[in-house]
Amino acid sequence: MALFEYFPNYIWNLSVAIAMESGGRIGEIVDMCQPIRDAAASGADAGTPQFMSQWVAMGDKLIELAGEDEAKGRAISASNKLERAALYLFTAERMQGHGHPGRQATYAKARETFDRSTVLGKINRERAEIPLEKGTMPALFTRAPGEGPHPVVVYCNGLDSCKELLYWSRLPEALARRGVSTLCVDQPGSGEALRLQDLPVDPHSESWASKAVDWLEQQADVDPKRIGMTGISLGGHFAPRAVAYEPRFASGAAWGANHNWREVQDRRLQREGENPVPHYWAHVMWAFGAKNMDEFLEKSKGMNLNGHMDRIRVPFLVAHGAQDRQISVSYAEDLYEQLENSPRREKVIFTAREGGVEHVGADNMSYGRDCIADWFAETLGGRTA
Repeated sequence: MALFEYFPNYIWNLSVAIAMESGGRIGEIVDMCQPIRDAAASGADAGTPQFMSQWVAMGDKLIELAGEDEAKGRAISASNKLERAALYLFTAERMQGHGHPGRQATYAKARETFDRSTVLGKINRERAEIPLEKGTMPALFTRAPGEGPHPVVVYCNGLDSCKELLYWSRLPEALARRGVSTLCVDQPGSGEALRLQDLPVDPHSESWASKAVDWLEQQADVDPKRIGMTGISLGGHFAPRAVAYEPRFASGAAWGANHNWREVQDRRLQREGENPVPHYWAHVMWAFGAKNMDEFLEKSKGMNLNGHMDRIRVPFLVAHGAQDRQISVSYAEDLYEQLENSPRREKVIFTAREGGVEHVGADNMSYGRDCIADWFAETLGGRTA
């Protein structure tokens, strides 16, 4: 199993692979990528304006086609097209540098399109605003069907994802089938929290994760004794940290063991390993609210789980791809070994035999999705059959 590599650089290929795994259509993706294939040869940063123009054009076309469906009363078909339009717009926006012309407007259009699709398709995701010490944490709540109260999983972003991409990973759908609800969050430093509220990364993830638990405890169909936490990519750092310091979490999982992210930055400075987004150093400084590299390195000093994982006293799963080019598989070993007080710890390394070998399963998310959904069903009292 391997990443679909259409372009001559990893970062562009990663974006395309994520879009494909999130519900993009191969014919539409080829139509967007063919005209800009040469632009990618100049490096990951250089051609991103061309990337945005192609992907926004496809999004706009789908919005127009959805309007024609809606005029005929075909709301479900309209929603299907708007889902892909929103996906392509979010992907286009994610590839741009901070402050790039058109980035803000593209993000606004993506959010509007996503919200319209939710309404027309009657999709099981309800918007929530979770109060923080400063500002709010926008979220999407997917409810498990049937009479509650249900177990629930808090699902957080990595460095450069958003709650909409978390929803499109289809983990909320997989959990709902197993009787477990999901709260996808734009935590500080990601999604809306960063773009619309200027809330930077908080390395002490328990500070915002605990607010999600506070909110969930107020929901009538949530069982407050059965709340889990997971995260994807850099969320594989935030989730273990939150479970270690928030005793109300009953189970946890990391999709990508980002055990010592600060060390990863030092290696990236030496050009070791792949970056997840173009304009990488500008992005991390923006996400951390840092004016320069020295300030970023100071603010990211705490992004290291060594010495914290012995606090976890609930079941915890470590899931990682054997060929992850961003985060070494050795970090999965570190995280697993340090879960010495977990009553049930499990480590799953996805290999070429099944797939999901790349960073957070960008080559095939189905294995990680099923594994994590089954884990929470087993540890929070859902069902696996």
